[in-house]
Amino acid sequence: MEAVGPESCGGGVAVPGAEGRPAPVERVHFRVTRFIMEAGVKLGMRSIPIATACTIYHKFFCAIRLDACDPYLVAMSSIYLAGKIEEQHLRTRDIINVSNRYFNPGSEPLELDARFWELRDSIVQCELLVLRVLRFQVSFQHPHKYLLHYLVSLKNWLNRYSWQRTPISVTAWALLRDSYHGGLCLRFRAQHLAVAVLYLALQVYGVQVPAEAEAEKPWWQVFSDDLTKPIIDNIVSDLIQIYSMDTEIP
Repeated sequence: MEAVGPESCGGGVAVPGAEGRPAPVERVHFRVTRFIMEAGVKLGMRSIPIATACTIYHKFFCAIRLDACDPYLVAMSSIYLAGKIEEQHLRTRDIINVSNRYFNPGSEPLELDARFWELRDSIVQCELLVLRVLRFQVSFQHPHKYLLHYLVSLKNWLNRYSWQRTPISVTAWALLRDSYHGGLCLRFRAQHLAVAVLYLALQVYGVQVPAEAEAEKPWWQVFSDDLTKPIIDNIVSDLIQIYSMDTEIP
């Protein structure tokens, strides 16, 4: 099993392939994290466990080459492990059946035969591998609580009409969810990600924060002192790359 260098960790969508398109590896990660999110929804997982599962997956493949493990098996083990970490325990049988239905739409639940038990054992063994590779460091700080706090503050700053006529909150949450398709959760601090998706949501709808021109510092720096405009631009650029990839991948 071959490890990869730390410089590739969290590279996410930043690595271009031929003709300026995302590299094949990043396209695989996009597909697999999309599977994690869709399977997580069908399993009734909350947003934080799904985010944890995606983070585990991305962090694992920061350390291990893609061709060393089946990415979908790692994804299933990441879902199983995330349920334990975030105290939303899932049965391996449910994960297997949801995954089977994802890859084989309309299929019946698997029988409890040799194939089922082999797949279950593979998920459990892969979970142990993931834990060893990550050195049991599987507690993550997600941007969700920061985004919630920033949205409440921003709502108080904006006038009621501006807030009600534009879905800023819904858009910011959607952008944050979609950011987990790439490695942004590893490359950027949670506070910075939360501010950046809020910044992009405001830009999308052309909403200006009141008294921005007269303020001593930008509104986004009020939320995070060490945040800079280049960091926001980098996050926004990576998000745009994710959406570009979404249009190219069936």
